[in-house]
Amino acid sequence: MSNLRIIDLFAGVGGLSQGFISKGFEVEFAVEYNREIAKSYQLNHKKTIVYNEDVSKIDLEKLKSKHTDIEVVVGGPPCQGFSQKGKRLSVDDERNYLFKRFIDIVDTFKPKYFVLENVPNILTTANGFFKHEIIGGFEKIGYTVNSKMLNAADFGIPQNRKRAFFLGSLSGDLLEFPKPKKKKTSVKEAIYDLPFIESGEGEAFFQYEKPATSTYQKKLRKNSKGIYNHISTKHSKIAIERLALIPKGKGREVLPKKHRTKSIYSGTWSRLKEDEIAATITTRFDTPSSGLFTHPILNRCLTVREAARIQSFSDNFIFHGTKTVQMKQVGNAVPPLLAAEIANVILNHYNK
Repeated sequence: MSNLRIIDLFAGVGGLSQGFISKGFEVEFAVEYNREIAKSYQLNHKKTIVYNEDVSKIDLEKLKSKHTDIEVVVGGPPCQGFSQKGKRLSVDDERNYLFKRFIDIVDTFKPKYFVLENVPNILTTANGFFKHEIIGGFEKIGYTVNSKMLNAADFGIPQNRKRAFFLGSLSGDLLEFPKPKKKKTSVKEAIYDLPFIESGEGEAFFQYEKPATSTYQKKLRKNSKGIYNHISTKHSKIAIERLALIPKGKGREVLPKKHRTKSIYSGTWSRLKEDEIAATITTRFDTPSSGLFTHPILNRCLTVREAARIQSFSDNFIFHGTKTVQMKQVGNAVPPLLAAEIANVILNHYNK
């Protein structure tokens, strides 16, 4: 069987692409609007054509003439409109235009399957209005659609990360979502083989110094020469002083009054628990006040590599660009191992 060809829209750095590639799919092209992120995608996917363009302005007919036989379209269009609770906005609302655009692209390429990923409340906002609009839009062009909220933690990824998925097929069959796995992966099993560096320390590249002690570490170290992107943010003197007061497994509740900040984010100034899963990795995981991102035992936040491990990126995947751009790449990605589970569903159905 030749490799099935996919296209990745709103690709980011390519979390969805990575999951599909690991199951033998080939990414024909990807579209990413942010120039630096598109560049990082390209450096990690040398064979893929990357269009650094705005999806809403790209010429679909021209694309279609260049790229034929696309089997799967994947992507996570950003959406502003539906977050306003209770307002009966439609997919045609211009703020949700990118959904409409995703449907148009699927209609243009007529792939056998599509995967659309988004925030969980897309399924429930306004009594499921958006969910029905999206499913209705795809049904109109001939697809049978299933939708579900999946949590990455249920698939051996060390993170509580919930995302909504729409899975469509042109065959008339309703595709079933992957079943949760029994085994959870802890923060310790994800990152403790990486060098224990302090705030402000780190290198562009480390050799592996410690052996892999978990199946998860072994899996992500496979085919990698070593460790990239493992540089810790240099925290302020007061931040380090504050973190040093927080024992393992604890948070800001133990801090003396003068050290308690007004941060509104949950998990702020709290340590990740080594034997549990991490909270959702966002784009500001280097800041103790922006969420639960403090290392379980060191007085600093996560490095890009540690966050990438928690997101299930292989060590041979390198994040390029400024620190801020790298954090955005990691924080906004679909975990590759979760994408691989969905790729598997498609592959099994296709092979049947």
